[in-house]
Amino acid sequence: MTTTDYIISAVLILLVIPQIRGTRQTLLHTLLPLAAVASAAAYYLKSFPTQGHDIRLDAVTVAAGAALGVGCGAATRLGRAADGVAIARAGAVAAVLWIAGMAARAGFEFWATHGGAGSLARFSRDNLITGADAWTAALLLMALAQVVCRLAVVRVRARRITATGAIPVGA
Repeated sequence: MTTTDYIISAVLILLVIPQIRGTRQTLLHTLLPLAAVASAAAYYLKSFPTQGHDIRLDAVTVAAGAALGVGCGAATRLGRAADGVAIARAGAVAAVLWIAGMAARAGFEFWATHGGAGSLARFSRDNLITGADAWTAALLLMALAQVVCRLAVVRVRARRITATGAIPVGA
């Protein structure tokens, strides 16, 4: 892993900090995590392999990311600010799920580049996964699924709170 890899992983993991503090559910707070994942994809994604079982790998990682994202979104507390805007605060469970997903991808990359390459190559060969580009695409799709699913769950819940006039945060 390069210094850039560590920085990108750290930024994605540290996106949990504003979630714990509480974020107003505005367009900016919706787009920021998407922009972070899109930036990582632009940096890492060289191709989108579809040979062998690459699509199956993608499906498995997307499902894992979606499950983490839905769990994170469901475990996020929501309230309403005095001005009526929904506020989302990630609790311990949501933070752990977020960090687990982001750290698992970073840990996988570290393992793959620090001693796990042989095992990964054998697994890839035995399971018809075409190589590093397939793993990169799958892990980026997992991150995207986690971010999008968390955002979707939180935004749907926030819309309900705003529409029902729930009790303001801190009241």
